[in-house]
Amino acid sequence: MKILVCVSKAPDTTSKIAFTNNNSSFDEAGVNFIVNPYDEWYALVRALELKEAQGGNVTVLSVGGIDYEQIIRKALAIGADDAVRIDAPESDALSVSTHIANYAKDKGFDLILCGKETINYNGSVVPGMVAELLDMPLVALAAKLDVTNGVATCEREVTGGMEVLEVNLPAVISAAKGMAEQRIPNMRGIMAARTKALEVVSVENTTATTSVNNYELPPAKSACKYVDPANAAELITLLHQEAKVI
Repeated sequence: MKILVCVSKAPDTTSKIAFTNNNSSFDEAGVNFIVNPYDEWYALVRALELKEAQGGNVTVLSVGGIDYEQIIRKALAIGADDAVRIDAPESDALSVSTHIANYAKDKGFDLILCGKETINYNGSVVPGMVAELLDMPLVALAAKLDVTNGVATCEREVTGGMEVLEVNLPAVISAAKGMAEQRIPNMRGIMAARTKALEVVSVENTTATTSVNNYELPPAKSACKYVDPANAAELITLLHQEAKVI
């Protein structure tokens, strides 16, 4: 089984966030980037589990500049067989999806796995766009995935329970929490990643269809007021007069 796993970079959650160019651009200076956790912990690891159980090949793919190669090497260290970096800017979700689809359309992948979203944008739109561009079925937000005889069986949470879906391959699946458990690359994997194939594909830039006017940080947390447990009347007064409903 040939599996393609799409991975993106995201800022480490401990990074200090700032903006430049009149708050229209994210300031990457001094930011530590990691593999987007939904791509790494769930999509990639489940792909490796399927390969280990059924045989095949796992390719990781990213759209971005040379700075992406560090996170791609980590994916290789975890166990991916080979990797592709499409050398193009991350203009917007549609341009990224178009580059992924153009690369994958004639490669014969049985399964394309993506994390459900990136932790920096939380858009959750790339998997659906890739599926549409490739004319493949999509199962979004899958928390469990099994493949038998060319059929993928997925489970995902819905209001009041779990939904079970079956889809014929090839298909695109977006992975949510629960699909797999995080793997830590060992020294052998780290050393092997240095020699695994990393193909760089040059493409013409896709014109972005969206643009960012400005970013805005959330308001700073306000000070906390502490009320003595024995003073219920004061708490009730504060809730009525000062508490804000969000």
